[in-house]
Amino acid sequence: MKFADKVKSARAELGLTQTELGDKVGVSLRTILSYEKGEKKPRSSNLLRLASALNVSTRFLTDDSCEDPMADISKDGYISQAREKHSGISASDAEELLNNNRALFAGGELDQEAKDAFFEAVMRAYIACKDESEKRYGKKKQ
Repeated sequence: MKFADKVKSARAELGLTQTELGDKVGVSLRTILSYEKGEKKPRSSNLLRLASALNVSTRFLTDDSCEDPMADISKDGYISQAREKHSGISASDAEELLNNNRALFAGGELDQEAKDAFFEAVMRAYIACKDESEKRYGKKKQ
């Protein structure tokens, strides 16, 4: 299923109008319409808010082959935390870190709880390093 269809379907399941969804995400009705028509896709910050408003994961929205609305949803929380605490650059760094470490579990026998614990530990370490770096060197100017 394509991004536009997933947005439309998830919105309908929640009983939201396009205007209500736009208000929850912080974008205009026109933007929601363009998402649902497949004319455009959201930036990463809006993607996190859209997924949250629709109660689905960003992976579900962005991966046409993904049929599980909750796939990798815990990752979204870590990325959102990095974005809130530091910056958009930190959020993309955090997402790349988590994506790169996902390969460790390819074909593995770890259950989801163990994977989540690993990702949480990695993200805590990442945030702690970012905090220490900002203390030592100051915040980066963007």
